[in-house]
Amino acid sequence: MSESDLEIPAEAEPPAVNSAMARRFRGFLPVVVDVETGGFDWNRHALLEMAAVPIELDEQGLFVPGQTASAHFVPAPGTEIDPKSLEVTGIDLDHPFRLAKPERDALGHIFNQVRAAVRRHGCQRAILVGHNAHFDLNFVNAAVARSGHKRNPFHPFSVFDTVTLAGVAYGQTVLARAMAAAGFDWNAEDAHSAVYDAEQTARLFCKIANAWPAALPG
Repeated sequence: MSESDLEIPAEAEPPAVNSAMARRFRGFLPVVVDVETGGFDWNRHALLEMAAVPIELDEQGLFVPGQTASAHFVPAPGTEIDPKSLEVTGIDLDHPFRLAKPERDALGHIFNQVRAAVRRHGCQRAILVGHNAHFDLNFVNAAVARSGHKRNPFHPFSVFDTVTLAGVAYGQTVLARAMAAAGFDWNAEDAHSAVYDAEQTARLFCKIANAWPAALPG
């Protein structure tokens, strides 16, 4: 299958792509995603947490983080969890307030809010923004395939990676260092939470994107 096979055909775009967001990103809505997992192999290890932050526009036309959607996941049957990953993330799978959902339901909870944001901005699809974005996208795509979810709002392979953006803008690729270079505080104790990391990455993306208010000519 070629890249063109997965591209959305021009006729599938909304008839009036007239919002500032849709014009800026060729009909795509940037949505910042972070996942916490049971390891590094998306085909083998469980998806445990996911958070998504749609990017919005304020009254001045600046990019700002929108409302966060998040969910805790029940490890899908057949997936594995490396205990060392839980030591890093601090996730307690048996915590009484974790309120984890089965994989398909958790995806649906987040995807519903992402699709609503896509419609609100007159965009055709969401595009995943992440720090090491393909890691997040691969876990999302693996969960979608496992659960048979049919309404994934994200582009299947294209991403905006804040590692690249921060490297260009600040000369930093580690998220904590990029945040500091951008003038933001970073709380290491809250890191490795999908919600915290997604919200901080959204702040970073907005600051960098606001430095380029329009696409370059040509």
